[in-house]
Amino acid sequence: MSEQSRRTFIKTSVAVGLSASLPAFTNAPKTMFVHHVFFYLKNADSAADKAKLLEGLNRLAKCPTIKLVHIGEPASTNRAVIERTYAYSWLCFFDSPADEEAYQKDPIHDDFRNNYATLWEKVVIYDSIGPKR
Repeated sequence: MSEQSRRTFIKTSVAVGLSASLPAFTNAPKTMFVHHVFFYLKNADSAADKAKLLEGLNRLAKCPTIKLVHIGEPASTNRAVIERTYAYSWLCFFDSPADEEAYQKDPIHDDFRNNYATLWEKVVIYDSIGPKR
């Protein structure tokens, strides 16, 4: 196989692979609901409290209406506009506002609040709907 043919093959393969994966994202429902929560611990330096909250978030991730979930910690980026004082970021996606409402009423969510709320001093929530095109 000549060098030019190999390059053409690779470019074509990448293009086909990308085009196959993009429809799932670009055809996302307009009513997709994003729920982003930032947890600030009362005892920010407590490894035990942080581990306990992570345990609770992993249990919460089992709510059936959640389409995709991400549990994160502050990245090591350091710019003036970046907020890094939270313990965990909880980002989850739902197919619709109705699915997010069902999540709010799910016994797993109630259990999470009842068993882990004593760990945090503050929670900041950003909910959004979209995408807008």
